[in-house]
Amino acid sequence: MSNANSSSTGARLAALLALAVVGHAHGADCRTQALPPFDAAGTWVHTPLSKLKRDTTYRVANVDGESVLHATAKGSASAWVLIKPFDIAATPLLEWRWRTPALIKSAANEDPEREDAPLRVIVGFGGDKSTLPDEEQRYFARIKRLTGRDMPYAMLMYIWDNKNPVDMVVPSAHTSRVKMIVVESGGAGAAAWRSYRRNLAQDFERAFGEKPGQLLGFGLMTDTDNTGEDAEGFYGRLRLSCGAK
Repeated sequence: MSNANSSSTGARLAALLALAVVGHAHGADCRTQALPPFDAAGTWVHTPLSKLKRDTTYRVANVDGESVLHATAKGSASAWVLIKPFDIAATPLLEWRWRTPALIKSAANEDPEREDAPLRVIVGFGGDKSTLPDEEQRYFARIKRLTGRDMPYAMLMYIWDNKNPVDMVVPSAHTSRVKMIVVESGGAGAAAWRSYRRNLAQDFERAFGEKPGQLLGFGLMTDTDNTGEDAEGFYGRLRLSCGAK
């Protein structure tokens, strides 16, 4: 991998969720908590990943009477990011829906040269980075030098994958602190809205072998920077809730 591509990959991981704890969300009552609308002032922010890459285009649109986020990627990658902490103990369940007209034909998330997806929901978690192996700490420091941003301690990415089975954990080829979980596989459901409900705490523990720290925020990303293809995705509003999965 060239230095430019390696730096760009590092920028992608850091810029996805350059998260900081800015407070705590409290909620003793068990109730569904909708995340802010995609166009609410001071909430979601478009986040470029690298000066070397084109940005994915994001716009809020009305689809079937609902305000959704419409993403269009043309050999591009950038993210739509919400930096806001939540109480994962009170609301461990994440609910969302999305759709895409078609998959990215040559994408393969296990291959760093073809790691693209028409739809991603990304969750950032805090933790003690000093407990990580030296190799990971050097990687985090390198990303900070390249981008000026701190990566979170760990990230879960929920993805629509071409062929890997649903519930498979796909490790990032770049760092052990990013794990992808397949929630939809293959093109059979393309063009239809698909709904999901995931237990973030359980998924984190299964992916990383430890309990999650502070839930720091969320990112959405439709990316085709590696394959150079076109992709389109629609994201419905995300919600947090409590109770059994």
